[in-house]
Amino acid sequence: MKYAGILFAMAILICTGCAHVISDESMRLVDQSISFAMLRENPDKYIGRYVLLGGSVASLRNDKHGSRIEIVQFELNIDDSPDPWSHSGGRFLAETPTFIDPYVFKSNRLVTVVGEVKGHKTLPLGEIDYDYPVLAIREIHYWKMRDVAYYPYPYYYPPYPYYYWW
Repeated sequence: MKYAGILFAMAILICTGCAHVISDESMRLVDQSISFAMLRENPDKYIGRYVLLGGSVASLRNDKHGSRIEIVQFELNIDDSPDPWSHSGGRFLAETPTFIDPYVFKSNRLVTVVGEVKGHKTLPLGEIDYDYPVLAIREIHYWKMRDVAYYPYPYYYPPYPYYYWW
């Protein structure tokens, strides 16, 4: 009986470690069948559907109509954090009618977004015109670097079964 409290506390710690940063309500709206490549190819086909995307903030613009974040897309890890060492499929815009603080969402900050697809916009990017898929932000989470899983080598997991006993 005295171990029941310890087991309960361990179960709580394990469950909170596995919690997703995006709410269950938002995750139920997400259409998991839509990849970023599909969205990038034809954003108008998915208008009104919700997607889960992540990446690194490239820029943030606030004006009287709201905020627009330009995000360089990266693949998501199992905990929905963007993997900055993965291949990027391009860029997308995440927009909201509310103010977003540029100090919090500064360049190179990793974010995960659930948003409704609103179509696309063509804007200048350097010397070219770039066609961005556009999302209306439903929920956004910014990651602190210590929260992002870091696997510097493909053999991060023990390459030998007795690695830790040496």
